[in-house]
Formats: sequence, C-alpha cells, structure tokens
Amino acid sequence: MTVTTTPATEPVKKRSGFQPLARRRKVADHVVRGAVLLSLAVALVPLVWLVATVVIRGIEPLLDIDWWILPERKGGAANAIVGTLMQTALAAAISIPLGVFVAIYLVEYAGARSWLARITTFMVDILSGVPSIVAALFVYAVWRTTLGLPRSGFVVAIALVLLMVPLVVRATEEMLKIVPQDLREASYALGIPKWKTIVKIVLPTALSGIVTGVMLAIARVMGESAPVLILVGSTRAMNWNPFDGNQQSLPLMMVQQYGNGPSALDRVWGAALCLVILVALVYFGAKVVSRVFAPKSS
Repeated sequence: MTVTTTPATEPVKKRSGFQPLARRRKVADHVVRGAVLLSLAVALVPLVWLVATVVIRGIEPLLDIDWWILPERKGGAANAIVGTLMQTALAAAISIPLGVFVAIYLVEYAGARSWLARITTFMVDILSGVPSIVAALFVYAVWRTTLGLPRSGFVVAIALVLLMVPLVVRATEEMLKIVPQDLREASYALGIPKWKTIVKIVLPTALSGIVTGVMLAIARVMGESAPVLILVGSTRAMNWNPFDGNQQSLPLMMVQQYGNGPSALDRVWGAALCLVILVALVYFGAKVVSRVFAPKSS
C-alpha cells in the first residue's frame, strides 16, 4: 500500500490564500460602516440645525409666565395652546379607536379573498396621500356648504381625523402582522376566545409599536395649518368650548403673527417651539404608558 503524505507547508499555503479575501472583507466592512456613519451625520445636520434654531429664537417668549397663563389678547398664548390640545384630543379620541379596529379587522378577521378588506386597504392607501388642504375643503363642503353648520374647533378635529386615521391603521396593521402566530395558536389551544386573545395577547405584544405610530400621527396633525385656516375663525380670547364659536390654535397663531411684520417674529418662533414641546411631552407620556401596559419580560 502506498501512503501519500501532504507536505507540512500545504495547509499554510491554503490558509495564506484566504488572507487577501479576509482583508477585502475587512476593508469593505470599514467602507460600509463609514458610509453609514456619514449618512447619519448628513441626516442629523439639518435636524440639529432646525431644533437649535427653533430653541434659540423661540425660547425668550416661553420664559415669560404670561405666555402660558394669559390669552393672546393679554400678551400670552394660553388660548392657542388650549385650542391646539382640544382639537388634537378630539381628533385622537375618534381616530385611534377607529384606526385600531380597522387594523384588527384587516389582520385578524378579513380573509385573503375578502372584497371588503381589499376596498378598505385601497381607501386607506388613498387617504394616506391626501393633502391637508383637500381634507379641509371636503369637510368645509360637507359641514358648511351642504349642512350649513357653523365653524368651530370640532370641525377642525373632523378634518384632522381624515388625516390621522390612515396613519393609525397602517401603523397598527404592520405591528399586528409581526406578532408571532404561535402566540395566537397557543392561546386558541387553551380554549381562549379569539376576541380575548386579541385583547390580552396580540394588542399588548404590539403596543409599543402601535403607540409609536399613533404618536407620529398626532405629531403630524397637531401642526396642520390648512384645516384651522379654512374651518375655524381666530380669536384672541379663551374659548373652552370646541363645539361653539371661534377657537385659536398654535398653527393659526403663527400664520397670523407672521402677517404682523418683523416685530412679531419672536411670537412666531415662540409658538413653533411651544408646539414642539407639546408634541415631545405627548410622545414621552405615551411611551411611558406603553411601557406600563406592555407585557413583562423575564
């Protein structure tokens, strides 16, 4: 029997052949990592610049306590803050349950061949791209022209609902889809009804993502100016009733103050910073709520 032996240097040669490949991979990894960090820096520059500009130019009016407690006719902005919060709260109270229920139907109940699900998905896609001015004009045509009802903060909330519902539906739908099917099947195997499985297992599991999507929707509609310009009149006084009379809001206040000339630019920047602060407070509050009600992990 002839035994062939492999020279001791052959494994070394084979290993040395992988060194250029490993070097190329390392270089490619560094290049891609550098490109990603550069893209991150480029994206952060305008964001940091915007936030810094708003804070620097708008902080002075907000340091005055009168800004927060007095209405606009007395030099403050309390009426605009109250109007913004009321209109957004009304829109959220209608949009969030409606959007979540529609998403639950599309994911949990609608079959693949359901014509109603296909129509609903198509309409949600259409509404997602509708400009705010179109939604405002539609509500104006129905509310004012057809029904002849007066303008109010509630009418603005109706227009904001048209803008907010598709965002809530899309965010909730995507979060429900990533919940593992094994969780549903395990619940069904224990004899738990489908509705209770959705309430106790599916929704809590996807709650964090749903809250994030809802907050993005609220942040979008809170700063919309077209609905307030068309559907409600401005007032420098405080109005606690969104169903009756004119009601001021921060976007409407910014538009009006900008028209008053350079002397009012400080109040415009102050209203912009105030709007950013309100969105941030609502966002962090919602994140705390989502953590409290999210399922506990070991």
